[in-house]
Amino acid sequence: MQISGRDSNRYQTFTRRAALLAGVQGVAFIALAGRMYYLQVLKTDQYRMLAEENRVSMRLLAPLRGDVVDRFGRVLASNRQNYRAMLISEQTPDVEETLERLSRIVEIDDFTRKRIMRDIGRSPRFMPVTVAEDLSWDQFAQVNINEPDLAGILPDVGETRDYPYAEEFAHVLGYVAAVSEKDLEEAREEQPLLKLPGFRIGKEGIEKTYDRELRGVPGSSHVEVNAYGRVIRELAKDPGKPGAEVVLTLDLDVQRFAWERLKGESASAVVMDIHSGDIVSLVSAPAYDPNQFNMGYGTAAYKELLESPYLPLMNKSLAGMYPPGSTFKMVVAMAAVEAGIEPSHRVVCPGHYSLGNHVFHCWKKGGHGAVNMHDAIKHSCDVFFYDTAKRIGIDAIAEMAEKFGLGQTYDFEVPGEKAGLVPTPEWKRGAKGEVWHQGETVIAGIGQGYLLATPLQLAVMTARIANGGLDVKPRLTRAIGGELLPVQPPKPVGISDEAIAVAQGGMNGVSNEPGGTAYRSRIPEPGMELAGKTGTAQVRRISRAERLSGVLKNEDLEWRQRDHALFVCFAPYDAPRYALSVVIEHGGSGSGAAAPVARDIMREVLTRNPVRPQAKTPSGNPNSSRAG
Repeated sequence: MQISGRDSNRYQTFTRRAALLAGVQGVAFIALAGRMYYLQVLKTDQYRMLAEENRVSMRLLAPLRGDVVDRFGRVLASNRQNYRAMLISEQTPDVEETLERLSRIVEIDDFTRKRIMRDIGRSPRFMPVTVAEDLSWDQFAQVNINEPDLAGILPDVGETRDYPYAEEFAHVLGYVAAVSEKDLEEAREEQPLLKLPGFRIGKEGIEKTYDRELRGVPGSSHVEVNAYGRVIRELAKDPGKPGAEVVLTLDLDVQRFAWERLKGESASAVVMDIHSGDIVSLVSAPAYDPNQFNMGYGTAAYKELLESPYLPLMNKSLAGMYPPGSTFKMVVAMAAVEAGIEPSHRVVCPGHYSLGNHVFHCWKKGGHGAVNMHDAIKHSCDVFFYDTAKRIGIDAIAEMAEKFGLGQTYDFEVPGEKAGLVPTPEWKRGAKGEVWHQGETVIAGIGQGYLLATPLQLAVMTARIANGGLDVKPRLTRAIGGELLPVQPPKPVGISDEAIAVAQGGMNGVSNEPGGTAYRSRIPEPGMELAGKTGTAQVRRISRAERLSGVLKNEDLEWRQRDHALFVCFAPYDAPRYALSVVIEHGGSGSGAAAPVARDIMREVLTRNPVRPQAKTPSGNPNSSRAG
């Protein structure tokens, strides 16, 4: 058949288009084949790994928190099984209805409901959220029995922190609690671990100081997931590394004894090894239950803690600042000896001391008569120390106070340590914009006025007197993860043996010589004799009118107006080993309230840790051979 010219042109056009299309298709096929070869052959390892990552998900596992033990290895903080109820929100059509049904078994208050809804909003719907923890066995059994009627509820057994001696060690150990938004902001690099459901970190005390060591190393779980991220099965698991064990210097038995002895008071007690600085006991009463912080304090219970006049949340041993009262008189006596005043120097005490038109009174209305330095400490004569303070001046007193650990912190392991205050003219000028008056020096001579000290500082002061003037510092930790922490040998503070002997001998007179202010609280057993000093710190001003009409007794005043009772001591006197400070807030008098408590605690320490007598040097310190 003959093709016309017009049809011939159309045919040639179609043929060219078909050839062009075929060419384009061929190029596209070659490009596609090349791309497939590149992806499937040349890049096979890379994309196999990416595909595997899409199929397999790695999830962090919280490590087991390390134990905290006392000096003999007895557990003070550990972990126990935690029966809990979890909620998977995608498995229930109505979260509120599920929580309402669960609340018939487990109490769920409004605060907890809000926290649950917040956690649900933060997590994928297939991830479990903690609803209730620390369930009793009966509650856990009921949750399991009623599980078919509790859509989305998953009974689970985990681990939680446990403090077997809750209040006794609360202020030392602190507690762990849930991670807050502030914690997340401060630890951005650790957010994946901190976001784990139920994960807790140290918030106070040793738990906070050594939080990273106690946490351990997180583990991981390799699980197969679908396209939505839901777990299909677990492929591998690495449990991680448990946290390190922290060994403290505390003695469990002594701590519990001291706690029982102070129960019912607002008080503190610190026992310290005068050579190593090891804290054998550190008690602050009253306290709180750290287990409740772990699981979540109720609103009403926490409000009660905050509003208590006895301040159970405060670690009084470190943060309670009190006028040291007459326990400070040894510092003034040593400053006097170093200033050239002989220990035999006598002052006549008629019961009062005049400076200008102001009269300062002695605690003994009729006075003590003529007393030397030893008798002034023994009888706690205020007039002697009024006169002595005026003679040597506030700068000499402040310098000696700082040598013996007052007015400073020690970088102690438990947070919250206060520095107290050793006042000077420079301090007053800077803090108050006022000049220093001589009357303020006089009152500082008996440990009153602006002077403030913590119970820990008073224990350190006493330890340095007992060890012959070495700058021992307190420590609470012996070992971490099996490694002993080094102990820095103390150095001389720079004081003569004569001055130390005056302080030690005066304290011995207080406790072991008839007429001493703590003679009734002595330890009569041979080898246990303690040397101490009573202190009564006034917290209110006594007016002239009240003195004329008769000063009110402590028992006639409301609790907050009563004097603080203090006592410091070391023992055994012939071979000093332990120092102790006791402060009882508004306890009345050091001799009547604090000294008997200190005697009982020291006897317990020496009974459990006997000390072999040693020959004493002239300074009274068996380990000192240093001349002045």
